[in-house]
Amino acid sequence: MRRAERRTSLLQAAASAFARGGFQATSMDDVAAEAGVTRLIVYRHFDSKEELYRAVLEQVSGHLVEALDQQSGLLPADTGTGGRVVGAMLAVARRNPDGFRLLWVHARREPAFAAYAAEIRRGAVAFAEELAGPNAPGAEPLHRWSVDFMVTAAVESVLGWLEHGDAAHDDDFVALATEGLRGMIVAWAGAGAGAGDQVTTAAAGAPPRPAG
Repeated sequence: MRRAERRTSLLQAAASAFARGGFQATSMDDVAAEAGVTRLIVYRHFDSKEELYRAVLEQVSGHLVEALDQQSGLLPADTGTGGRVVGAMLAVARRNPDGFRLLWVHARREPAFAAYAAEIRRGAVAFAEELAGPNAPGAEPLHRWSVDFMVTAAVESVLGWLEHGDAAHDDDFVALATEGLRGMIVAWAGAGAGAGDQVTTAAAGAPPRPAG
């Protein structure tokens, strides 16, 4: 196996092991067993358990940034295509489900990685505010709550679908989740600026995006 392929395989295995057992309780031997390799091979790629955990987080956040950058200028006017942004998030999650869970659920509970998780969250909220800010409630604290809630809704919808959904129906989920986010922003815009005002297409399909 090529080095890059081995590294990807180890990151996938590490994500599963860490998501199942937590950072403290998971050893490099556990990761090796999950990957079906020896401990020596794991250490050839990663000097420590902390480096390995952080590498999983950085891989997933990097994939999210890349996927959302590719789609942010291509948002459809409706959900007929399944919603490119939520679809991009789900594609990253399908690529490494446990890595996605590690980034958005487990890392914030680990003292060594809570700051990284908070940084990702701040980047996601800032991106949501950039796209939906004009349509979200203008007065604080409602404004800050609304953009933060957009991130929560998008991330939790993908996490929930990973847990309970069926990959064969991913397109149905993406369409419904995208329409739900759009409806939420339309309602906010109508309440804050009058029902006749228009919500921008970009904001209506706004994704959360981690800091790059």
